[in-house]
Amino acid sequence: MPVTVCLVEDNHEVRESCAALLNGAPGLKCLGAYCSAEEALEKIPLAPPDVALVDIHLPGMSGIECVAKLKAELPDLQILMLTLYERGDLIFNSLRAGANGYLLKSMSSADLIRAVEQVHAGGVPMTMSVARKVIACFQNGEPPASPVEALTPREQEILEQLGKGCYYREISESLGISLSTVRTHLHSVYRKLHVKSRTQAVIKFHESGRPE
Repeated sequence: MPVTVCLVEDNHEVRESCAALLNGAPGLKCLGAYCSAEEALEKIPLAPPDVALVDIHLPGMSGIECVAKLKAELPDLQILMLTLYERGDLIFNSLRAGANGYLLKSMSSADLIRAVEQVHAGGVPMTMSVARKVIACFQNGEPPASPVEALTPREQEILEQLGKGCYYREISESLGISLSTVRTHLHSVYRKLHVKSRTQAVIKFHESGRPE
């Protein structure tokens, strides 16, 4: 059975090209491509996909609000936020709404397909630039309320390797751990991000520009 995907994107050209990309990838099928959150909320629950790709800046209801409403109705739906922006507040608001990953539209077609496959398999897709911002958040944000909210040394190692552009398998081989262990650590990082997004009124990042 193919992994089914729905796309929520207001730009017609981007929407059509992304839908064609998904349908052309072995093992993937685009069930629907919608131009607004309102249309997506009406149609996606009628035939829920495995994965949804949602743009942040949509006309009318925002992509973040769309994610929150989709998650409330379809808690098992895996959602990837797909956007041009890598601002810290958008990352954390997306995670708080229930997004399972935050990806940039500048990523390659192969990386986008890989991200869909990863999140369907229980992974936590994260681009290297976003991984660097996550590290910066933990290093430069408010001190954690308890030790369990801080990154462990292993979580830090995995994020640093993601920040260098490494893939899960490369990280697994480099650190001598299984792929499932890599995923488990990243899920732990996301849980801690959810805590920080709820408890910090302001999230500050070092805006050092795009990675070299």
